[in-house]
Amino acid sequence: MKLVIVTAVEEFQKEVLNIFKKANIENFSSSDIDGYKNAPSLLKASNWFSAEKNGNESIMFFSFTNKEKIDGLFAIIEEFNTNLETNNPIRAVVLPVERFI
Repeated sequence: MKLVIVTAVEEFQKEVLNIFKKANIENFSSSDIDGYKNAPSLLKASNWFSAEKNGNESIMFFSFTNKEKIDGLFAIIEEFNTNLETNNPIRAVVLPVERFI
């Protein structure tokens, strides 16, 4: 069993749901999060409220599932990201689960 975590900007929520469906991952959870990128100092200096950081509305999905489904999920995400026209790819990470009940 593995824990897979997928993050994306909120605009890709439907796409991520379709990706999970294509990968046959039926059980998962999601949570709204704020995503941040550290902007170069020049961009911060040009911001009227330079001390204020603006986050992007994002979403995080996670699922406890087996390796075979995760391999399929990653293949679908990689394909999605190669056809992306924005600088906000879907990100995914896998963590091993040592024990579970």
